[in-house]
Amino acid sequence: MQYTDETVKTLSSCFLQTLAPTLEPRKQAENFLKGAADQPGYGITILRLLSDPSVGKEVRQAAAVNFKNHVKYRWVTPDPDFPPPLNPMQDPEKDQIKGLIVTLMLSTPPKIQSQLSEALSIMSQHDFPSKWQTLLPELVVSLQSATDYTIINGILQTSNSIFKRFRYQYKSNELFTDLKYCLDGFAAPLLEIFLKTGQVIAANSENLSVLKPALECQRLVCCIFYSLNFQELPEVFENHMAEWMGEFHKYLVYTNPLIQETNHEKSSVIDELKAAICENINLYMEKNEEEFQGYLGQFATDVWSLLMSVSLSTSQDWLATTAIKFLTTVSKSVHHKLFSEPSTLQQISESIVIPNVRIRDEDEELFEMNYLEYIRRDVEGSDMDTRRRIACELVKGLSTHYREQVTALFSVYLQNLIQEYAANPAQKWKEKDCALYLIVALAPRQASVGATGTDLVNVEQFFDTHIVLELQVQDVNSNALLKADALKFFITFRSLIRKQLTLKLMPQLIGFLVAESNVVHSYAALCIEKLLALKDGKQLRYTASDLTPFLQPLLTNLFSALKLPESQENPYIMRCIMRVLSIADVGPFASQCLAELTGILVEVCKNPSNPSFNHYLFEAVAALVKKACHRDPEQVAVFENMLLPVFQNVLEQDVTEFAPYVFQIMAQLIESRRPPLPQNYIAFFPPLLTPILWQRQANVPGLVRLLQAYLQKAPQEINQGNQLPQVLGVFEKLIASKNTDHQGFFILNTVIENVSFEVLSPYMSQIWTILFSRLQYRSTGKFIKSLIIFASLFVVKHGPSKVIDTINSVQPNLFLSILDNVWSPNLSTITGEMEIKLCAVAASMLFTPLLEGSATPYCGKLLNSVIMLLVKPEDERIDEEQDVPDLDEMVGYTAVYAQLHNSTKTEDDPLKDVKDPKEFLAKILGGVSLQQPGKLPSIVQGLESSNQTALAQLCSTFRISIV
Repeated sequence: MQYTDETVKTLSSCFLQTLAPTLEPRKQAENFLKGAADQPGYGITILRLLSDPSVGKEVRQAAAVNFKNHVKYRWVTPDPDFPPPLNPMQDPEKDQIKGLIVTLMLSTPPKIQSQLSEALSIMSQHDFPSKWQTLLPELVVSLQSATDYTIINGILQTSNSIFKRFRYQYKSNELFTDLKYCLDGFAAPLLEIFLKTGQVIAANSENLSVLKPALECQRLVCCIFYSLNFQELPEVFENHMAEWMGEFHKYLVYTNPLIQETNHEKSSVIDELKAAICENINLYMEKNEEEFQGYLGQFATDVWSLLMSVSLSTSQDWLATTAIKFLTTVSKSVHHKLFSEPSTLQQISESIVIPNVRIRDEDEELFEMNYLEYIRRDVEGSDMDTRRRIACELVKGLSTHYREQVTALFSVYLQNLIQEYAANPAQKWKEKDCALYLIVALAPRQASVGATGTDLVNVEQFFDTHIVLELQVQDVNSNALLKADALKFFITFRSLIRKQLTLKLMPQLIGFLVAESNVVHSYAALCIEKLLALKDGKQLRYTASDLTPFLQPLLTNLFSALKLPESQENPYIMRCIMRVLSIADVGPFASQCLAELTGILVEVCKNPSNPSFNHYLFEAVAALVKKACHRDPEQVAVFENMLLPVFQNVLEQDVTEFAPYVFQIMAQLIESRRPPLPQNYIAFFPPLLTPILWQRQANVPGLVRLLQAYLQKAPQEINQGNQLPQVLGVFEKLIASKNTDHQGFFILNTVIENVSFEVLSPYMSQIWTILFSRLQYRSTGKFIKSLIIFASLFVVKHGPSKVIDTINSVQPNLFLSILDNVWSPNLSTITGEMEIKLCAVAASMLFTPLLEGSATPYCGKLLNSVIMLLVKPEDERIDEEQDVPDLDEMVGYTAVYAQLHNSTKTEDDPLKDVKDPKEFLAKILGGVSLQQPGKLPSIVQGLESSNQTALAQLCSTFRISIV
């Protein structure tokens, strides 16, 4: 594409149309630009257009966004594991763009500059520094020569984007080579601009137009400082530490009324600078404590004083949290004695912790207006950067070395807070909220059971006295925030609350499910769900019989809660429904629950937008199928009548997010049926083999599961429909990939178990050929284990002679080669109780035909492996690394497969009659010894000594003699 007047005119018109309010012209313009982007030279043309001052401002801004996206998708580094995008940008055009972008970025208006800065950052991720050696020198020269802080800050913003990579990448020689290159070129100019700007700030203390951009410059410098120091302390920064730390101290104590932000929701530039400095000194405290210790006392004083003056306004949240985080790091370090004085601990608690833990108006607003975000912060741990949580982290830090003093101190504070509330509940409810928050936040906890106790209060006594009263208030809508606090306390300490008391409170919990507050009814659902998941040892604490008296109102209120405003797709409610249906005896309510769930499913299919809710929805359906249909097959038809039309709609409308769920639940329904399958299922089978369905990675496990269900319930119909070759075609496709070969074996194993050998016999030579070709050219540990399990299943289902004969049909004597080089050496790597039993029994069955023939030399190796498999612990047998997945088969976005826990396939034991594989082996050897005396002793003598001992013990245990 050439940059001509006609091109400028056409592109300008298109960019204007992309801003049109109506869909049609906007779509036409977007499609034209997509086509134009395929032409060589498009990127450099757009870059020139957006830098042309004669072109309209709106057009240039739209072109800047387009250019950034063009770079994002087409500026790629060739990678052998990933195919390139369609029409990637070529090197000559890239070189032209590299030569222009820095200069253009610095000369364009701020909105265009920001887009070009992002584009440059993307380019640098691929090419810098090895393929873009001119970038850093160009930035440095521009930085040193610029006097306008708009340009200086643009350079620093870009540099900050480039250097951020050093925060997130793992240590490697390549990383440190790149880091050294950046330090050599940029560290000195960075300090130079920092000191120079400091002089500008000192000389312009009353000139706001100069102060703001200058302070923003210092903030950006501090961000770059953090990136360049993140991996380790560079020598160039260590040599100039006094200068850096002196400037940091200067800004931490800097005050100027001119630059305080009047907007209480927006941080002032000086607060953002101070917060960036706190992050830097915290980094040094964490990683360079020895070098930093000379400055620690001064900074501890600075940060302490800073926190004394920080307000509770949201505009100073970032500053408060970074400052408290620094004190927390110090409190856990060897320098904790800075806080050892009782008066110091008291001042920290009263002046820093308690004020920052108290609920603010902004928190109340979040509670009312955005319940999901409130819950994420309050109970899911996404509040690590909030004042409340970071203040509690400071208490935990202080407790590291002063546990008794801190516990005594906060026990008194809690008593005072509770007493203040008790004296005036209507006006002092925030005191109780503060107390409950402190108790919960400071309690150590375990993932599955919640908190295991706390030093601050006697949990059972506190629950009886202060929580039960809150839960038993008749009006579920009064003082919603304290209700939520009480429920959160219940959730946190659930394992410590007596079962009898919990069941007594169940009607109150069920009542809270229909509270008007989204947080309250979400917490009630979360509380019930967590209680039902609670285990004592391996047994659930609350059983189906415990739930039965409450089941009708519980289910009624749960489904009613999903009709409350803003809770139509509440994931906490649906998760609770899923848990109840998994545990309770829902027989009388199955149809009602199914109708409710189907109605919800119909709605979410129209616009799947809440992955968590949707997953729990399908889990709930799967739980209902499992409970109702597996126990009463007569229910299957009822479920099919309601679910299959919805499932059909999902597949016809290509709702890709839901297809994997549909396949799993359809498999459940088929597995619940008695053969023969109805005709509608048989008619649905051929479309399942359509190749396009199997191209989506997320579909494969669910489709395999569904295919297995058909093979189990309708093997004759599949054979009569001449569809077995297509099934084996799917197996062949899956087995070719390292990422899906195990799925191919799932299909093959199910075929072996359910299809007669007479039907399968014509295909066996082809099957073995496919497997051995893969074994020869792309073998992995996972593949070999799956192959041994398949062959073992074949042995126990159809007999060892058929396995030997079908393998030898591929090539004479191939079986012995496979046995000697693959089967025997890898048999001891098998894991899983059922798999070990299967493989041990199959290997034992091979001894008779092997000894009858001329294969005696192969028996010793096989016997060694069988004994090792049965006798040695898994950690002594297994020493393997995970196979690396094929990245070239996982390119691009695909919906993620989500296994439904309630739809997990129940594996049938193919050897139900064999109770002990060790006994089976001993009896086989005893039988062989009687039939062919004299052969086994020589084989036994060749075993490893430990295996000889183990075999002798086996034979003694089961009274078998080998002669």
